Formats: sequence, C-alpha cells, structure tokens
Amino acid sequence: MNTAPLLAHRDPDTVFAWRPDGPVSVGDYLADVAALAEQLPAAGYLLNLCHDRYHFAVGFAAGLLRGMTSLQPSSQSAETFRRLQADYPGLVCLCDGPTETLDLPRFDFPPSPQRGEGPGERGARPIPQIPADHLAAILFTSGSTGLPQAQRKTWGKLVQNGRAEASALGLDRQPHTIVGTVPVQHSYGFESTFLLALAGGGAFWAGKPFFPQDIASALDAVPQPRLLVTTPFHLSALLAAGLELPPVDLLLSATAPLSATLAAEAEARTGATMLEIYGSTESGQLASRRTTEGMAWTLLPGVRLEQTEDQTTIACDGHVEGRVALSDLIELLPDQRFLLHGRHADLINIAGKRTSLAYLNHQLGAVPGIVDGAFFLPDEEGPDGITRLTAFVVAPGMTARQVTVALRERIDAIFLPRPLVLVDELPRNSTGKLPRNELQALYAEKVGHG
Repeated sequence: MNTAPLLAHRDPDTVFAWRPDGPVSVGDYLADVAALAEQLPAAGYLLNLCHDRYHFAVGFAAGLLRGMTSLQPSSQSAETFRRLQADYPGLVCLCDGPTETLDLPRFDFPPSPQRGEGPGERGARPIPQIPADHLAAILFTSGSTGLPQAQRKTWGKLVQNGRAEASALGLDRQPHTIVGTVPVQHSYGFESTFLLALAGGGAFWAGKPFFPQDIASALDAVPQPRLLVTTPFHLSALLAAGLELPPVDLLLSATAPLSATLAAEAEARTGATMLEIYGSTESGQLASRRTTEGMAWTLLPGVRLEQTEDQTTIACDGHVEGRVALSDLIELLPDQRFLLHGRHADLINIAGKRTSLAYLNHQLGAVPGIVDGAFFLPDEEGPDGITRLTAFVVAPGMTARQVTVALRERIDAIFLPRPLVLVDELPRNSTGKLPRNELQALYAEKVGHG
C-alpha cells in the first residue's frame, strides 16, 4: 500500500506547536493524537470545529488514524450545518468551546494531559503512515460567487501540497514558526499554517489572532524565524495600528490581491520578505511571488497549467486533484510563470469598454484616505432598466464627492460608480473576503429600489 507520513519531523523533542502555556513537542503531539483517536466515536466524517489550531491538528490526525474524513466548511452557520447533516449522514462534530452545533452529534475535545519533564514514553512513538489514497478532507469553497462546493482531497496530495509550498518558500531548508491570522478550516489557513508545518518540519502558534495587538503578542510568544500568514485586510489593519512589532522574517498573504504599495510598506516596516500565494479551494495553492519584484507568478513545484482553445486555464499535475478549470484569466509566460488578468466573472463591458472588478477595486484602494472599498455589480436592474456599478467605501473624513473626484483621476468616467455609498465597514468574512451574497444584501439595504 502506498502511504505518506503524518509529519516530516524526525526528532520527537522538536517543538511542533506553541500554546499560551508553552511549547508542545512532536512526541507530545503524537501521544495526544493517539489518545484522541481511541476516544472518538465511530463515524465516517469529522466536522472539525476546533478554534484552537493545535486542537484542530490533533483532531485532524486522530481522524486520519480512525479512517475518517475531515469536513471543513468555510462557514459555521446553521444553514451550513443543516446542509452538511443532509449530505454527510453520521458525521460527528469535534468542538473545543461553546460552539452552537444544533442537533448534530457532538464530541468535546478532552482536557490536555499533564506534560512530563522529558519525552519518556510520549516521545517514543513512530510517525504514523497514512494511506495516500485515503480521502483525508473535504474542503468547501467560500461561496463568494454562489453556494459552497465540496472539494475532495486525498492524503497523498495534501502531503505533496505542503511539501511544494515549503519548497517554494524555502521552509524545507529553514523551518519557521508560523503565526496565522486566518482560520485553519479555510483552505489557505489549512495549507499555509497546518500542512506547511506538517510537511515543512516547522511549528505553529495555536491561536488565531485577529486584532493588531493580538497579532503582535502572538509573534512575541514564539521564537524566530517567524512567518506571519495573513491577508491584505489583516495586514493593512496591522500596519495602520502603528505598533512596534517583534522581528518578522517572512510575510505571506492570500485570499485577495495584495497591492504593491501595501507590500512595499510591509517590507519597509518589518524588514521581512513579503510573498503572496495564488490558488483556489478547488485546485489548492498553485503559485507564489514576491509582490515588490513584479506581477508574474511562479508555479509551485510539480504543478502545471494548460490552456484550451477558448483560453480556459487548466491546473493539473503535482498536488492538484485531477484537472481543475480555473476561474481567472491567465497569460502563460516561459519558465513556469504566468500573469493574472482578473476573473472571468469579474469582467465588465460597458458601451464597448472593458475592465474588471479587480482592476477597479485596486484603483479604489489606492486613493489616499480610503480604508476599505469594493465595486459591486448587482443582480437586478435599476428603476431605469439599467444595471449600474455600485461602490461601497469606508473612508472616514471623506465625502462621496471627494472619493468620486479622486476616482475620476484613476478610471474611465464610464466606470465611475453610480451610486458610491459610504459605509462604516464592509461585510468581510474571517479571511477578509467579501461574499457576493453579503454584498447583495448590503446593496438591497443601502440602494434597493423596492
């Protein structure tokens, strides 16, 4: 049987995770995994709702040992739980706090055992070998463009995924301690905090810091070299807070385009290299780049892109499960590189002129004084029968007219938003994304013509 190891660490005394009460060794992790695997009820699917990243890691691995599949929705809403219960009968929820699980079968994470002075028996366990073809996880798209879709991931491909990212970021040569601001259930957080630590031989901070002071405290609680895995939304807030940060050795961003301006500011403020990851829940992560060095992306090891006659781009090989059609407009370059030109669904054609929502949002975010903002093309027509571009903008101290005047210097007048709506905040989710249904609801509230 073809198998792959649970983790790349070889020394049981190596630190695998950092928690508020101190480090957890590889040996302790394996002991915790074995203990939980013995207690988990028999079930085919494990809905891992643990907020603590270490608890998630223990639960995920314990599920693997029991032959279970980890369900990882991007939302924990009641509607999501009802859909999962219907589609995956017999699932059990693993929780480590007062999480509302409706009437789903529930198993609460057991109390952490007392750690001994030395590894002892807890450090003598062999690294588990997991069948490579085991369906290890089902991830779900964010629903930003519709209903969440299930994406099946086998263990062998997940291991390849983590190894490819570790190689691309240089963490296979120099493991880092990872602090992540994104949930571990989300594909980006799953890959770039959990899988990256497993396959790259590194360690991670167990928490999920969100506010700038919490991020600074988390960084201060772990040793160098440090990797901060974040999003443009979280990074912008962190830099705007003006805090004195502990030394950071590497910054990583995903889930939304990172502007060259923000990337340059991040590098100047921290002295760290600022990298981006490109990918999707469907394909997994595919490429990386250093934003301040140019627009081109470089594919991760083993991954390949093909293009059809209609310019649809297909991701395949390496850790990609099968052949995945990408939603983005991509220009292939030599040497495993490519350029992104926005999403097919983001393309806008008004009076024969074309642009993309990504380009408009980039120009909006570059206006001095704007804290956050997004263009939106609603589903319905206006009272005059015309569907008009709208923009929601967070810009304290600015008027809508001032924002419009600044935008007029950056984009064609035909793409100016009508209307431009000032709001206190945008309905971003925990990874900084703006689900379309939330923007549609905001549009109905602020602009609706009913």
